[in-house]
Amino acid sequence: MAYGHKTEYRLRMRAQVVLHAARGRANARIARETGLHLDTVRRWRGRFAEHGLAGLGDLDRSGRPPSFTALQAAQVKALACRLPAETGVPLARWSCPELAREVVARSIASSISASTVRRWLGDDAIKPWQYQSWIFVTDPDFRPKAERVLDLYARTWRGVPLGDDEYVISADEKTSIQARCRCHPTLPPGRARAMRVNHTYRRGGALAYLAAYDVHSAKVSGRCEPTTGITPFMNLVTQVMTREPYASAKRVFWIVDNGSSHRGKKAADRLSDAFPNAVLVHTPVHASWLNQVEIYFSVVQRKVVSPNDFTDLTQVTDRLREFEDRYNATAQPFQWKFTTSDLDDLLARLDQHPAGRHEESSAAPAP
Repeated sequence: MAYGHKTEYRLRMRAQVVLHAARGRANARIARETGLHLDTVRRWRGRFAEHGLAGLGDLDRSGRPPSFTALQAAQVKALACRLPAETGVPLARWSCPELAREVVARSIASSISASTVRRWLGDDAIKPWQYQSWIFVTDPDFRPKAERVLDLYARTWRGVPLGDDEYVISADEKTSIQARCRCHPTLPPGRARAMRVNHTYRRGGALAYLAAYDVHSAKVSGRCEPTTGITPFMNLVTQVMTREPYASAKRVFWIVDNGSSHRGKKAADRLSDAFPNAVLVHTPVHASWLNQVEIYFSVVQRKVVSPNDFTDLTQVTDRLREFEDRYNATAQPFQWKFTTSDLDDLLARLDQHPAGRHEESSAAPAP
């Protein structure tokens, strides 16, 4: 401790006083050699003689008394966990300054700063200024539909493993991709400068991008259409199903959401009539997040569409086609980790939610 480089300076000097004293040196000599005041040397020698090594530490200090009680902190957190509308405050969300103002108005504290409120909320990761959108399960067949999709991702259909000549396709449409022609050229990034895109633009029209993603090989086949609908979707199906290995496959499962282009039994019949080896599998209502092609669309949005600087729709089409080739050259299947066990846990949590129970009770038939 007396000569350690990582020891605090004050502790190191106190330890040196003790070492000098152990060698039989007088207080005056210790003071000269350490550069400390004589009274300081006497104090630390006495503290060590009385309390040993523990006596070299600092004594507890009273410090400034706390300005707020634990009850006040709990009341502030409780207020932050309520919607402002429930408390009669005309706000959509709380902010720390608004919470501090309301705390004073409610006489919880005579005065309080926004930084104090922020520190208290940070202790429990309470962030009332943030929000997330969500929706309750409304499909009565949510679990069996979701289970079919998850089983296909695990290469199983109705309890039987898929064969090597059976494939799983995830398909959907990305609507309204605009061609925004910027009024001034986009500037490339430079030193300490991000890429600059002009805010004003001229509209060059919009198109729909339809994609079929092979879940287990990570290959994408897409096409651009002026709009979405039954005909554009069947054009995509034809494009895929007339190529190998899908044309000669035993079965090709098409996972789709409940969009109007491929909704219901009519869509399933239309698909099987055109291609007998094709099987249409719907995700539950409001569960397009189970469709893996949505992940691919998010990649397209980040890497191809944003920040949206195209001269016309032809450039959009060419860029999407070229990106498909680039993606297919190196892509690996998505590491899908959501299983049927996770599905059961999710549904169990939703069943315990008070709003979910209220919705179920309100939907139940009257006696």
